[in-house]
Amino acid sequence: MHSYTRDRAWEVLKEWTESASLIKHALAVEACTEFYGAREAERLGLSGDESAAFTEKYAITGLLHDFDYDRHPSLEEHPFVGEKVLAEQGWPEEIRRAILSHADYSGVPRETHLERALFACDELAGFLTACALVKPSKSIFEVEVTGVKKKMKDKAFARAVKREDMTQGAELLGIPIDDHINNCLTALQARAEELGLKGTAA
Repeated sequence: MHSYTRDRAWEVLKEWTESASLIKHALAVEACTEFYGAREAERLGLSGDESAAFTEKYAITGLLHDFDYDRHPSLEEHPFVGEKVLAEQGWPEEIRRAILSHADYSGVPRETHLERALFACDELAGFLTACALVKPSKSIFEVEVTGVKKKMKDKAFARAVKREDMTQGAELLGIPIDDHINNCLTALQARAEELGLKGTAA
């Protein structure tokens, strides 16, 4: 039985993705999705190896959700091409289904906690990254919930990010938007160095 690990997922991502910003996005979504996986594992009373395996599944899903995007960015192809490749490689259906469900147009409803977490984290991770990069220090540590909410109202800022996906994501997870923003900030801050969001010291 092949073990589908985070390391293997990283290899797949690197093999398919040349864009540095897309790799950073995958890492950011991984960090946020993994945060919710760890929280859900705790809620379910999992511990030790069980908890680690459960959480890793969330990390892998976040890491791979856009892995085919560099080569197949069209709505006809992404994420369908990627899902097919993952199926051929024998990745679990649960992960593949979550990846399909993050695209509104795929027709796959978001039913599991994993599917909801991925959707909730995808746009927000990108938005929080954008919020950090407009700071003079380019530091995620300077991003605050109130500032993020203000930027959400500013239609000109990070125009491509769908605001309704962020609010709908929080609703799907059953938490207030402020908590969702705060959770994702915490997750990104924990991996700021790797994401290039540590910023310059003032």
